[in-house]
Amino acid sequence: MTVTLRPATADDLMAVGGLHARSRQAAYRDFVPAEALASDSGDLLGQWWSERWKWERDTHLMTVVDAGDRLVGFNYVGPHELDPTGYGELCAIHLEPDHQGRGLGRALMVDALGTLHGRGWHRAALWVLAGNKHAQEFYRRGGWTADGVERTEHVGSALVPQLRYVRDLP
Repeated sequence: MTVTLRPATADDLMAVGGLHARSRQAAYRDFVPAEALASDSGDLLGQWWSERWKWERDTHLMTVVDAGDRLVGFNYVGPHELDPTGYGELCAIHLEPDHQGRGLGRALMVDALGTLHGRGWHRAALWVLAGNKHAQEFYRRGGWTADGVERTEHVGSALVPQLRYVRDLP
C-alpha cells in the first residue's frame, strides 16, 4: 500500500473531522469521560475544521497522510497562541487507530518540524493532555520536553488539564 503525505485541501476537512473524532475516542477513552468524547461527532469536528480553515489558512498549514485511497492521519501547525513571534506550534497530530505503530505519527512530526522551521521559527511548542501518557512518551522520543506550563481546555464537554512541551527546531 502506498502512503503519501500531502498538503490538505478544503475537500479533506470533513474526512479530517471523522478521523479526529475516532482518534480522540481511542486515545482519550481512559481519562476523558465517554459522554464528552461522544459530544464531538465526526460531522461536528469536520464542520469545526472547515470553519477553522476559513480563518486560519493564511497562518496555519495541515498535512494529511493518504494510505491507498484512505485519509489516515494529519498534522496541523501554526504560530503559538501564547508567543507567536518566538514559537511555532504543533497544534495536532492524529492518526486512525488502526494505523498507529507504523511510523506515520513520526513522519507527521518530522513533516511538522520541517514546516515550522521553514516558516522561520527556531523553537516549537505543543500541548498534550496530562492523562495521555502514550502521547507524552511519543513526544519525548521526538525530542520534546515538558516545560512546566499547564492549562485547562475542553475536549468535548469535559475540561481537561494539558501540559506544554517545547523543543528547538532542527
